[in-house]
Amino acid sequence: MKKIIALLLALVMCLSLVACGGGKADEKPADKPADTGASSGPVSSDAVVSEDTVYNTLYSGEVTTLNYLVTGTTNELTIAANVVDCLVEYDNYGNIEPALATEWSSNDDATVWTFKIREGVKWVDKDGKEVADVTANDWVTSVRYACDANNDSSTQYLLSRISGADAYYEWTAYQMALATAKDGVDENGNPVKIIVNEDDEEEILEEVPEAKIEDIGVKALDDYTLEFTLDAPCAFFLSTVSFGPMMPAYEPFLTECGDKFGTSNEYLLYCGAFILSDFQPQQQRVLTKNASYWEPECVHLDKIVQTYNAEATTVAVTMYADGDIDYADISNDLLTAMMADPAYSDDIHPSRDDTSYSYWYLFNFNAQFDAEYEPENWTKAVNNENFRKSIVRALNRLPALAAQDPLDPASFVSNTITPAGFTAAGGKDFTQYADLAQYTNDYYYNTDEALKYKEAAMSELKAAGATFPVKIMLLYNPTSTSWTNESQVVEQALENTLGTDYIDVIPVAGPETGYLSERRGGRYALQKCNWGADYADPETWTDPFTGASAYSFIYESQDPATQALFAEYMEMVDAAKAITTDMDARYEAFAKAESFLLEHAFALPIHTSARGYQMSRLNLFEGQYSSFGMASLRYKDQKLYDDSMNLAEFQAAYADWKANLG
Repeated sequence: MKKIIALLLALVMCLSLVACGGGKADEKPADKPADTGASSGPVSSDAVVSEDTVYNTLYSGEVTTLNYLVTGTTNELTIAANVVDCLVEYDNYGNIEPALATEWSSNDDATVWTFKIREGVKWVDKDGKEVADVTANDWVTSVRYACDANNDSSTQYLLSRISGADAYYEWTAYQMALATAKDGVDENGNPVKIIVNEDDEEEILEEVPEAKIEDIGVKALDDYTLEFTLDAPCAFFLSTVSFGPMMPAYEPFLTECGDKFGTSNEYLLYCGAFILSDFQPQQQRVLTKNASYWEPECVHLDKIVQTYNAEATTVAVTMYADGDIDYADISNDLLTAMMADPAYSDDIHPSRDDTSYSYWYLFNFNAQFDAEYEPENWTKAVNNENFRKSIVRALNRLPALAAQDPLDPASFVSNTITPAGFTAAGGKDFTQYADLAQYTNDYYYNTDEALKYKEAAMSELKAAGATFPVKIMLLYNPTSTSWTNESQVVEQALENTLGTDYIDVIPVAGPETGYLSERRGGRYALQKCNWGADYADPETWTDPFTGASAYSFIYESQDPATQALFAEYMEMVDAAKAITTDMDARYEAFAKAESFLLEHAFALPIHTSARGYQMSRLNLFEGQYSSFGMASLRYKDQKLYDDSMNLAEFQAAYADWKANLG
């Protein structure tokens, strides 16, 4: 994979590009010349660019918001990534390119970053009518919005490096709490404010120092000069500016919309390659090429029509074969037969391995599921380290992965939370730092070790009053056939190794819409979870595990031993974050923290971004790419072809693409 960190270590970054969707970095940023029309990466020799530039797809999961300043879900950000541009973007090899910023620089210690904003870019409405110019103040607006706790941004944590951002967020959160607090006294009789916490328990509201919105370190020095001031040096800051709350928003429109902002396409403005011209939830959404776009020569699709179909995973293949849609996922129960059928096999290829996402099985320390699954008994079990280790060592991951890729399951197994190939320092991959390397050498599946941990756990848990078998509510998303099948394989693998006298794994289908609400609400015992990297630094992979915004819920545990382990982990993460200039030492420290999570069996890594097989009239190697953020979600630079790649053509294109990575 591209050694992205080698690029980011430069404290002053000045880059350029030579063509749409391609090009390597140069010394000084400049506007892109017109597209040459050349394809980036080989395609089928008989595939030609289609004159029909309407790209038709199906979708089965509806979005809950279009407000890109608050959401962090891939499903919702896929729309945002195509309708609102960022300061920078990436070519198809992961090289950084100017976008709404034409150039940028930092001071010597990388605590102040300055961006020159592209002039002449327009905000337009859903009908393409020009509303206003994009200016530097649009980033001041978005950052301030996300830092106001009243707006409940799930991605505000990405702004924590900006001076004053967290202070203002905490102040506004405190003001919100004051509104519902009641008067009380503490143990010494002093007057205090009392609130009811998430556990419906009363607690004292701690005072927070007043903070001013003007003190947040983002300023418009003039209409086209934007400045960020950070609390500490951050060599990789440039990789953080292409995500949610760092996307621009036009202040007068945002103010006018109020709470309606992002509730429909009418309550959004657009400055990206496409406009969300039609938005009918659970019916259809249409992305139309933005006629006012600043780089029209790089937008080859005139329209993207996404049609809702709750049965998309089962009907897409037939609809693709009939020419009704241009993309279809191939479910694994059909893959082998279709690959053997010449009528289909010439159009089937896998997706590219993606290190921007990582998946792991996660133990839940905040059991909020139904009584039939015995949450109190699960709480005893999950806080026992030997119990967790028995599960980790008992799962043979390859049969589980075969539910996703029956042809080559071993090729995308992941042994660490941070994927191998995600980032490196000094030519050394992050997963080779500290003790992480030991987990790449078949550490996990070991029946002898699993049974040893089982024996120890049963003894300790019986003494603690637990009963057996321990019920394990295994939550899965039923909209994914492979996930459904994988859950059944996991059930069989764990019970066959550990015995049904010890555990009772119960696969449970979550809701087809709003699935993440189950995870966020703690309504599972064990579940496959994921995280997408937000920027090019290993710190991004600590976010699901740290703080009250994390979804791992380790912090919710009331068990003293678990509390002590979590406190130790947080100390390690904080120490790693404090290292800002010596990247080798920073990586070493973060690797120790991740090794600690794995050593104490808080998570079981399984694979990088879920690979699937597909038929697609797009050549994904032409699309933008990075191992973090939203680049791979964008349709800019992609062309529509008459034919899909087959497996051999994909492999050739993949090899060519990897050979050209920096």
